[in-house]
Amino acid sequence: MTLKNMTRPIDLPHQSRLTLALRHLLDTQRIATLGTLSAEGKPFVSMVPFAIDPQAGCLVIHVSLLAPHTRNLLNAPQVSMLVMQAEVAGQPVHALPRVSLDGTAARLLPDSPAWQTARSAYLGRFPEAVPMTELGDFSFVAVTVTQARQVAGFGAARALDADEIASLLRPL
Repeated sequence: MTLKNMTRPIDLPHQSRLTLALRHLLDTQRIATLGTLSAEGKPFVSMVPFAIDPQAGCLVIHVSLLAPHTRNLLNAPQVSMLVMQAEVAGQPVHALPRVSLDGTAARLLPDSPAWQTARSAYLGRFPEAVPMTELGDFSFVAVTVTQARQVAGFGAARALDADEIASLLRPL
């Protein structure tokens, strides 16, 4: 091959091993544990499918207004989400890659630009959810992450601030 035939490599920003591991975790895991607080201040934990809205740099969930976690986050928008690699039978669980994401939840107004991009991101990940997006009691909620704690394995952990996690959620 001659120099004339070689293509120039794309200049991508350097990403640390932990950043690559976190991107992989968020790209491959589709469910999160959502922590909210009830009106009485009691913690409530539930499971939610999530997507990444790369335009907004946030996470998107699609929730029913009938669900306790939705009522909770509308009343107290500070939430926490845990995304974790699935357990493998026979393997130790203490070092499973995971990230705890603290953030603020906001219900998106139907047909607003933010709702449109959230819907697109969500259906890109969950195309089978189209019928659910047409139900009146379901809403898209954007979770803007304010801080995160990543554990990439035993002895490999770090904290991320809002800017770092928002940058990670946006495309390269």
